[in-house]
Amino acid sequence: MTDGATQGTFVVASADEATAVLQNVQSGQVHTLAENPGVEAGEILEATIEPQPPMEAVWTVVDLSGQRTIPVERSPEPPTKQARDIAADQAVGELTTRERAGEGELHVITVPDEQTDQAAEDVVADDATVTRAARLGVDRVEVRAAEGVLSVRYLPS
Repeated sequence: MTDGATQGTFVVASADEATAVLQNVQSGQVHTLAENPGVEAGEILEATIEPQPPMEAVWTVVDLSGQRTIPVERSPEPPTKQARDIAADQAVGELTTRERAGEGELHVITVPDEQTDQAAEDVVADDATVTRAARLGVDRVEVRAAEGVLSVRYLPS
């Protein structure tokens, strides 16, 4: 491992047969790989990467210690009473973040009633949701929605 090596958790921002682009979930730094080590967009990697000489413009994975996906799913369940109570105290467009007992986080977002379903789908499809889950070290994300309230639960397995 050279002095320029970076160890961390990365989300695969994009990938094709030849190459991949990784984003460090802590720093946000983006790294283009010289070759694809067998990863797909959306996967989470625990890895050590280092710049490839002589120009050090692209990176190589030197140690891949973990590779996984984090499912982000819309639940048919409504937000919990706790989430509804939090939403009742905030204006439309506000976000409240709470630590969960144990691992993870709870995000409560208030949206206009008529935009609830679209907002839930946007959260499920947003790459930032997976990036945040990887940063938190959780294994899955559950999105619950009911008239004007979104509950995004970052959960352990």
